[in-house]
This record gives sequence, C-alpha cells and structure tokens, in this order.
Amino acid sequence: MATLKAFKGYRPPQNIVVDLASRPYDVLNSSEARAEASSNPYSLLHIIKPEIDLDETVNLYSQEVYDKAKENFEKFKSNGWLVKDEEEYLYIYAQTMFGKTQYGIVGCASVDDYMNNVIKKHELTRPDKEEDRMKHVRITNANMEPVFFSYPADAEIDQIVADYVESNKADYDFTADDGVGHHFWVVRDKLKIARIIALFEELPSTYVADGHHRTAAAALVGNEKKSQNPNHTGDEEYNFFLAVHFPDNQLTIIDYNRVVKDLNDYSVPEFLKKLEFAFSIEDKGVKIYKPAALHNFSMYLDGSWYSLTANLGTYDDNDPIGILDVTILTKQVLAPLLDINDLRRSKRIDFVGGIRGLEELKLRVDSGDMKVAFALYPVSMKQLIDIADSGQIMPPKTTWFEPKLRSGIVVHEL
Repeated sequence: MATLKAFKGYRPPQNIVVDLASRPYDVLNSSEARAEASSNPYSLLHIIKPEIDLDETVNLYSQEVYDKAKENFEKFKSNGWLVKDEEEYLYIYAQTMFGKTQYGIVGCASVDDYMNNVIKKHELTRPDKEEDRMKHVRITNANMEPVFFSYPADAEIDQIVADYVESNKADYDFTADDGVGHHFWVVRDKLKIARIIALFEELPSTYVADGHHRTAAAALVGNEKKSQNPNHTGDEEYNFFLAVHFPDNQLTIIDYNRVVKDLNDYSVPEFLKKLEFAFSIEDKGVKIYKPAALHNFSMYLDGSWYSLTANLGTYDDNDPIGILDVTILTKQVLAPLLDINDLRRSKRIDFVGGIRGLEELKLRVDSGDMKVAFALYPVSMKQLIDIADSGQIMPPKTTWFEPKLRSGIVVHEL
C-alpha cells in the first residue's frame, strides 16, 4: 500500500516562476550555477547551490554553505518569492519535450514507505552524497527539490488527471530556456484529492526513477526526527517528503553512455581482436552509429564507429541484472579488458547522458581526453521495475531520465 499525502506547498508568484524554477542541483556544477543565477536573484540555485553566493574558494561542504542555504530560503519566504498555500493540496506537474507530455502527481511520499521498501530502489547511493543532501534538508527544514518517482499506470488516476487538466487553467505554464514545457495545476478539489490518495493506497509499490540520493536523504532526516521526538505520532510533516509520481507508461529512459581514458596498454588492433571473443564487430566508418536494439552497442575508437553485437552466452535472459547491456559491457569489456572493476570510483571512466547526443562521445575521444566511447541501447521501464521488484540493484549509471524536473515550482517544509 503506497502512501500519498497532500500538503501546504510553498510556491512562487506567477510573475517570477520562470525565473525562480531552476535545474536540479546535481545537473550543473558550481561555476555553471554561478553563471546561470548571477543576474537572477529569484533563482532557486541560490538555495540549492548556495555556494554561488559565497567566495569561489569556499569548501562546498562547509557549514557556511549550508547556513547560506537556510538564510536564502528565509529571504525567499520573507520577500514573498515563495508563498505557502493556505490548505493542503495535491498538484499536477506536466512536462513537454519533443512533442510528448508526461503528467505527474505531486504529493508527499512516506518515510515509513521508504524504510519498509514499499518505495523500491534500483540504485545504490554514496554516503558522501547522501550526507550532503541530509545536511541541506536538516538546516533548511525543507525538501527544496522533488524526487522523481514512478508508479504502475492506473486508468482511473489517468482519467482524473486528464479531466482536471482539461477543465482547469494551469496555475503555471512556461517553457524553459532548454525548450522543455512545464505545466502545473493546483488540485483544489477535495474529493478528487481524496480519491487519488485512495487509489495510491491500492498500489503495491512506487519506484524511485531519478533522485536516489535526495530520496534517501529526505527519508533518513525524517527518520532522525522521528527518533528524536518522544511525542512522535506519525502525523508530523517530517514523516513525509516531496515527490512527483509519474505513471510508468508515460516515462522514457534514454541511453547512459561510457567513455574511457585508455585501452589498458592494448593497441587498437589488439583491442579489436580481444573484443571478437564476446561480440560480432562491424566497422561503420566515420558516420555516427547508434545502437539498434538491446545487446547491440556502438563504439567510437580511433576515428571510426563500430557496431558490437553481443554473442549468445554473454548474457543471461533469465537474470534481471544479467540481461542488462550495462552488465554485458562491464563483464565482457570494462573489467576483463580495461581493468575497470569499480565504476563508482575509477578515474579512468566517465559517464555521458544520452541527452548530449553521440556527438558528445566523438568530441570527448577526438579531443584526446578519452580514448574510446561506448553507446548503449536504453534500459526499459519494465527492466527497471523487474529489478526493483526482485530486490536487486542496477549497475551504476544505468538510467537517464529526461526531461528533468524543475526545482522550486513547489517546496515542502518539514
């Protein structure tokens, strides 16, 4: 049984929402955030990446940075840039990219659901990144950014959302500078709110799609507050955290690709020869080649593109992890040939989201920064859900969701 809770969100006035809504904290570095928000006092980056308002030499994890986040959050509230709704609502948040729109329900997920695995995960988290976001939640006492969840599509929920969107003007409707449209409705109808919540109670699970570290941080801080409160009842706002829930059949996962700095002392001919043990190889020449299906890979090496098709026996169709292309690449190439055994810590490998296009892989190799690039066919939502349901964990950097949620359209205070 999945929990969804209405809440009193903090939201920007309509006239500044375009300026306030920002990209998530983890998709741009400090210098990019500094440049993006330098002439925009409304940008939420001043809260989620508060180092941009401090000296450039500041340690990103110093107390000074977290204190600045709290100071800026309080300023946004006092200036009327974030205003609290008077009643508890659910919200509908839709995004349009490349002509396709996906509709999410914004509400609070439950800390207990996370702890009890009703909210299912498919990635491991890094303690250092967890602690960073936990400090941010603790000191701001808020979930400044929503996490990105999915749920098994439900026809009645779909219909409620469709009817509400058709019958009500969006509270916010804008296109960001990256061309993605953002559309947002406050669901003020109490009967519809109650029905959506009841329908969520019938769902066996929800799934973390994107934002595992923010999810873990939000849940762990809520659990801390529970343990520190001798009068805990379970109804306190800290028992819940901000999430946008999308039906699984509306989401698209795009490729998440790899670039490697060297060939582990192999020459190009030697490396190609080694690959023949696991792959059928076809030289595609200088024209960019995109993987055509599962178990087909694209490789860019020494100015040429190659099609690599995994041979039978290199993957296990009966294993949710073993069938993944990231597993095939790791077990057949990265570990045995390139001696990259820890994808999380190796400095010889980097990861490139498919939204950048395969041109980015070519650029990284041609520049001399990297020696070889591998493009993968995207994972499906079914594969993600199968893995999460089986209790297994995907290899690092397997999924890339687009479009990203904009932060600051609504904020949840604990």
